[in-house]
Order: sequence, then structure tokens, then C-alpha cells
Amino acid sequence: MAQAGPRNLITDVPGILVGQAEDAGGISGTTVVLAEAPAVASVDVRGGAPGSRETELLAPGTLVDRIDAVVLSGGSAFGLDAAAGVMDWLLAAGRGFTVGSTIVPIVPAAILFDLVFPGRQMWTGEPPYRELGRQAVAAAAKDFVLGNAGAGLGATAGRLKGGIGSASLKLAGGAMVGAIVAVNSWGATVRPDCGRFWAADLALAGEIDRQPPVPDAALDPEDFSHCGTAIPGANTTIAVVATDAALDKAGCRRLAIMAQDGLARAIRPVHTPFDGDTVFALSTGTGGPVEPAALLALGSAAADCLARAIMRAVLAAAPLGGVPGWRQLWGGTAPRGPSLW
Repeated sequence: MAQAGPRNLITDVPGILVGQAEDAGGISGTTVVLAEAPAVASVDVRGGAPGSRETELLAPGTLVDRIDAVVLSGGSAFGLDAAAGVMDWLLAAGRGFTVGSTIVPIVPAAILFDLVFPGRQMWTGEPPYRELGRQAVAAAAKDFVLGNAGAGLGATAGRLKGGIGSASLKLAGGAMVGAIVAVNSWGATVRPDCGRFWAADLALAGEIDRQPPVPDAALDPEDFSHCGTAIPGANTTIAVVATDAALDKAGCRRLAIMAQDGLARAIRPVHTPFDGDTVFALSTGTGGPVEPAALLALGSAAADCLARAIMRAVLAAAPLGGVPGWRQLWGGTAPRGPSLW
């Protein structure tokens, strides 16, 4: 039987830590995935409105083959500055890519749009994200909060409150795979006719709440009633998947590509013109790269982990600013969703 790691978090992957920091008034925040030692990494970008930093250097064949951390941040393009705060902290720790006599920390980043979340207060003066990056990486640990935390504080999932989610899976061969995601999707994570998670059948035993039954009537494929407002660039689901299996950059790239299927399993529609869906992949393993058959299993597990992490994000997210949470609408024995929209 498939089993999660002891925490059911991406930090079940050896060598991975996560830290988070928030601006409560601004209803925004930053999540940092810290590699305890430099990790091999790549990325796959599928959405039509991405915002990112240092993604080109993650392509196979480029010079830098390992990174120090990945930043997922709210704040739209302003949030990319969180990576500079993480670089400050890493530089002080003596970590980074050596260029002559200089050390340059390598910190790719991706952002989501949360600048119009109901009730948020616009900052005055310098945007907070560089400082949030410093705070988040300094707080990196094995345990961290899901839901309304870090980059997920001001996130929405369609018309539900989104947030930070994570999950892990131990493969039969011994490898560990994990995922962390900030869910801020235009598409819905639930069926519009009943509130059941699209990916409910992928959940491990006891991992999610009891789900509403599927109605007898056929689902309308053009029912987008639980999706977000159609504002280009106002959404994005950003994620990191990681494994302790030894992968080169090409292997990490394939892992990221396959992991994107987890978004498609859990969010409908996904990769829209309004989203900037981006998935990073990290390998903390040592030794020779795995064989293609093993990579296939890793990619499949990463996609399932990411889908499960999305459900866990939405379940953990409490109502905020008038945006309802899943349990507020669908928890209990009788689905009550439509009456509360």
C-alpha cells in the first residue's frame, strides 16, 4: 500500500527544509524551499502568465548545475524580490556558486498574484518581500504550516480560499518524493455540481475529509461557476517537487514536466491564459542518474503528490476576507455549497 513519509510534507525528502513568512496587513507572504546542500534542479512552465526569476539557468546544458533554494512568493512581480533576501542570508552563510573570488547564491523564484485580495492593505515605502525572504529562509525547518501561510496567505483556488499544501510518498524502491504548492488557481479544485475534489480518488487513507457524493446527473463540461474571475495574470499555481533519487538536470526537467500532470488532476481548467503555472524539481540524491524506468515511477509519484498537496492546501485554508474555505461550504454531512456563493 502506498504510504506517505512521516510528516506527509516535502521535508520528508532528505536535505529539504521549508520556511515561511507573512505580511499580515498586506495578506501576502513568501515560502522558501531550502536545500541543505546545493541540489540539482530544473523547471517546467506551463501557464500563460508566468512570473519567475533564474529559470533559464535551470535548462539542461547551462553552466550552473545546482541551486541553493527556491522561492515561492505572493506579491506578483514585487514578490520576486524575496529571492534577494534569501540570497542575502545564503551569502552570509557562505553558500553559493563560486565565480573567481566571488560567491553568488542561486535562488530561482516564481510568484503568484494576490494584490487584490479582499481587505489587504497596500504597503507604504519599500515593498516587504526582500525582508520576508530573509525571515522565511531563517525559519526553514522540517515542520511548517499549511493553508493560510507563506505564499498561500492571499491565495484563492477558483472561488475558494487557496493556500500552501504539501505531501510526500515513499516508493517501493526506497526513494522519497515530495511536493509543496501555493494554490492560487483560476480553475476550480472541486466539481461545480457537488464540491467533491477533482483529485479525491488520489488521496491516501484518511488524508482528506469525507467527500460529497457524485450526483447522478451528467457534469456540464462548460460549467465554470466555481472558477475565478477572468482577469489575465491574476492567478497562478506554483510548486516544487523534490526527491532523494539521484537525477541530473535532464532528469529533473522530466520530473517537473510529469509533475505538472498533478495540477491537471487536481485543478480544472489548468494552464490557462490567466495562470502562470510553474513547477520546479529538485534532486538531493548522490550517485549516478537513475534509469528511465525508475524516472517514470518518480514522475508518476510526483504528479500524485502534487495533486494531493493541492487538496491539502485547500482543506487547510481557513476563510479569509469573505473568501470561503472548503470546510465552510462542503464540510459535514450535507453539501451546502451553492447557497453560500
